[in-house]
Amino acid sequence: MSEKNTPAKTQSFGTTTAGLPVEKITLTNRHGNRVTVMNWGASLLEVEVPDRDGNLANVNLVFDSIDRYLKPHPGFGSSIGRFCNRIGHAKFEVDGVEYNVTKNHGEHCLHGGDNNFSHKLWGTELLADDAEKGQGVRYTLVSPDGDEGFPGEITVTTEYRWNDANELVIEYGATTSAPTHVNLTNHAYWNLGGVGSGPALNHVAVIHASEILDVDEDLIPTGKIGSVKDTPFDFLTAETFAKRIDQLPETKGYDHCYVVDGPAGMLRKAARVADPSTGRVLEIESTQPAMQLYTANHLSGDEHTAGHAGHDAFCLETQHHPNAPNRPGFPSTLLRPSGAFRETTVHRFLVD
Repeated sequence: MSEKNTPAKTQSFGTTTAGLPVEKITLTNRHGNRVTVMNWGASLLEVEVPDRDGNLANVNLVFDSIDRYLKPHPGFGSSIGRFCNRIGHAKFEVDGVEYNVTKNHGEHCLHGGDNNFSHKLWGTELLADDAEKGQGVRYTLVSPDGDEGFPGEITVTTEYRWNDANELVIEYGATTSAPTHVNLTNHAYWNLGGVGSGPALNHVAVIHASEILDVDEDLIPTGKIGSVKDTPFDFLTAETFAKRIDQLPETKGYDHCYVVDGPAGMLRKAARVADPSTGRVLEIESTQPAMQLYTANHLSGDEHTAGHAGHDAFCLETQHHPNAPNRPGFPSTLLRPSGAFRETTVHRFLVD
């Protein structure tokens, strides 16, 4: 353990197809544990934390070069928007006007369209070190009116902080020039055994959610909300991802949105996941109303997924309810010029 932090380190990670520089920034706390982020997609890269024996390993799936991030990819660590998850039939109304957004998931819109925020170059600002908050980076993006069909010009910020308590705090903010729908998340793929250690299905999870969104055959929320009790979705008490995953053959695993217990807007417990083999633990707290559990069902195991196959990781994407623009009963995702979007998620890494 060092007495003070190593200064944030910036290094080149190549260029975009337009020749613009992509840079990685590594944040190091006083324990020597590291988090690396980059301005392409305001993305989270390596998260290097210790196991019970003090051995550091990266626990977030990454590509080793910028080239794969510039192409379509599974969203490894990216900031997703302007609307993460699904919008049914890729359309919605705002104040009586219908908007059609990009159809990139059959008849539906997934993660904001083809050229979503994960494939944009964001502006970078290093934040001053803070004794409590740690080191930080703020990324900023301006998404123009009509981007992927969404109305309004919005200014979005992604702020990463890494502190001495091994807490990775991600805060999203947005303002808009016209009424529009906004739903932002980070799409980290976690494996607490360390990247390359094989399937993550034996991780033991607690999800602080008594309810789950009902979905149709395309995983579009119907508007109904059901109890997790007596279903494969019940993680109110600790259980492995593996135990009931075979009960979900249609989706090849979990790809479902939970309603996090407690008042939205307040930072509260969302999940706890532990890897018995290494002792690494991830605790998640969030102000967001919901969280998508995805067990990486569709990773192909080839170069498009850095060789990682299905179930080699899990995602816990804190967010607002998918398809909220078309479901008045869900918490609203409508952002107006008079308002501001701001949501915080804490990822705390421990050893059991």
